[in-house]
Amino acid sequence: MKSRLTLLAGATALTALTPLHAQSVSAASPASAGLLNDWLRKQTEDFEPFDLGGQFRPRLEHKEHLARPGTPGALDFRAEGVPTGNTYWLFRTKFHLGYAPADGVQFFAEGRDSFALNDRREPDPETDRADLHQAWVLLGHRAHFPLTAQIGRQQLRYGEERLVGSFDWNNIGRVFDAARLRYETESLRVDAFVGRVVVPVDGVFNVPNDYDWFSGVYASTRALCPKQETQLYFLARNAGTGSPTAVDRPLIGLATPRDIYTVGARFKSLPGELAGWDYALEAAGQFGRFKETAAGASLDHTALAVSAGAGYTAATCPLNPRLGVEYNFASGDSDPTDDRHETFENLFPTNHKFYGYMDLFSWQNLHNPRLSLSLQPARGLTLTVDYHLFWLADTADYFYTAAGAPRRGAAPGSGTGYDRNPGYDSFVGSELDLVATYAPKPWLNAQLGYGHFFVGEYVRQSLAAPGYGARDADWVYAQMVFNF
Repeated sequence: MKSRLTLLAGATALTALTPLHAQSVSAASPASAGLLNDWLRKQTEDFEPFDLGGQFRPRLEHKEHLARPGTPGALDFRAEGVPTGNTYWLFRTKFHLGYAPADGVQFFAEGRDSFALNDRREPDPETDRADLHQAWVLLGHRAHFPLTAQIGRQQLRYGEERLVGSFDWNNIGRVFDAARLRYETESLRVDAFVGRVVVPVDGVFNVPNDYDWFSGVYASTRALCPKQETQLYFLARNAGTGSPTAVDRPLIGLATPRDIYTVGARFKSLPGELAGWDYALEAAGQFGRFKETAAGASLDHTALAVSAGAGYTAATCPLNPRLGVEYNFASGDSDPTDDRHETFENLFPTNHKFYGYMDLFSWQNLHNPRLSLSLQPARGLTLTVDYHLFWLADTADYFYTAAGAPRRGAAPGSGTGYDRNPGYDSFVGSELDLVATYAPKPWLNAQLGYGHFFVGEYVRQSLAAPGYGARDADWVYAQMVFNF
């Protein structure tokens, strides 16, 4: 432990002065440089090139009738036979340190400590003590030349994070060992990157999966269409045969061999440009090869996903209400016996924001209408209500988790429990989410949330045959974020 703490302290001896847009940001609130930075810079201008600060985030969660990994026979929504309750604390602390020694050169490093208390999941998926979260160098300055390079351990966040995100809701989060080039002018920004996802493992220094490469080109402009941001992208995930066993005791799933290529576009209205209306549309198509090592087969991969939404904010009304509707679709595999793989590959998303806050779904094999309402009854206070409906796009495919793993019963392939159940009803259920967010200061944010999942016929049929029974699930949480 002493050597790991020494490594962490040494890593935080590097930093950068300012955030880098949405991809790589320090924990400081965008409304200030951070409490510590603000105080130090008031003392002397010598601290102007430095960026010191961090974040502390505790969260209490309680779940009922959701699977506890490590419990024999555990299945989501199972009513009888196994314990399903779980109440636990999650704590995450980050410290970052940055330095800009010269114009066009920035260093950034961030240490992170994540742990859980009383979590009954085995292994504990959200404990990773004293590790290096980020460490990168930025070369170049847009004011002098439009091309910059960022190299090192970093976050990658694009669009709304449906395909590429930092997964910040998680107690550990997601980073890549990557290199990124950015070309940016007043009207155009283009990123080209290549890297490997870092695999968290508690007790050792985190390293990337050397067999799972992720690369892409992501372009964004506000000049192509008035009052709209237009984004076009090409993403490639290439995982080799060594990927599933590349890291011992991983806290995330390691990809099976695959070569998946994603071509997509995203269109989003600019804030305040449409007299209270807003819209967003994203569509992505995929092609390549999906290699099932267990079966020894290499399948042609073709898949599609679409998300479309619109809303209206009545800014002149009391409570500043916004009403929104959204529809999400992702293809599933219609026939497991043919030579094609049609399940959409969700890549590296932040799914918590999109398909229900209870984190039961990913952008795979899915039909998901969503209705949302937000209110602002007081300064700094926002109340949101979301209602989701969920169908499987194809019951010949699995019901996938938020992490992208297929749900399987105690005896896969037996036709009992979660599996490929083509004869079942496709309606999985609905979810109601209530969240209150209070931000009294730029550096302080508190949330209280509740979710209830109403099981549908697909769940009832899946759990009826083995005699488990199905029951609605509940989830409640309280969280505080303190940026310093």
